[in-house]
Amino acid sequence: MNPLDTPVREAAWAAIDFESAGAAPGRSDEPVQVGMAVMRGGALTGFFRSYIQSPVRITRSARAVHGIGDADIASAPTMNALWPEYKARLAGAVVVAHGAGTEKRFLRAFPLHGFGPWLDTLAMARVALPDLPEHSLGAVTRALGAEDEMRALCPEHGWHDALFDAVACLVVLRRIVESCALHDATVGELIAADPAAYRRRRALLQTARSAGWAG
Repeated sequence: MNPLDTPVREAAWAAIDFESAGAAPGRSDEPVQVGMAVMRGGALTGFFRSYIQSPVRITRSARAVHGIGDADIASAPTMNALWPEYKARLAGAVVVAHGAGTEKRFLRAFPLHGFGPWLDTLAMARVALPDLPEHSLGAVTRALGAEDEMRALCPEHGWHDALFDAVACLVVLRRIVESCALHDATVGELIAADPAAYRRRRALLQTARSAGWAG
């Protein structure tokens, strides 16, 4: 079966998030931390978090966001050394990220990785929560009433930690699927993030609940 034709309830999902060294004139940005998590049947597993050795120093502005310093990554594995971890979690799954451009760019370190299809929870949230003033991962998580769940799942971490943010992507995905009754949609429909389809399924769910057909 084409992965895009797989029903949402049957799909395997793998979220990934990178924190970076920060952009600076005359050099490329580099990853300094990765977090990944897997979701099957609504259950979250496969948590992974690692610092990544970087060929460039972490900028002051990046450090102010994620709190990672050069000393934290001095003895960390390289991006290439972590290939088995990426393959174990991302291969065969729908890859999930919030504003997926950074994650796609850093994974170009493995030109033939073949991971995907990709679902961007930023695009999904903009369709599911159109009236939200901003759609950062934190804002979306709070709007969905999921921040307490996040704190329970990753009690030792917080926003801009790569694992915390990766897990948040899966929690956001699961909450939107539930609120919009998207379990029987296909992966392709979810990725397309068609506003009409989301509204139609949400309306059907509300009708069913009003009639006592759904919990």
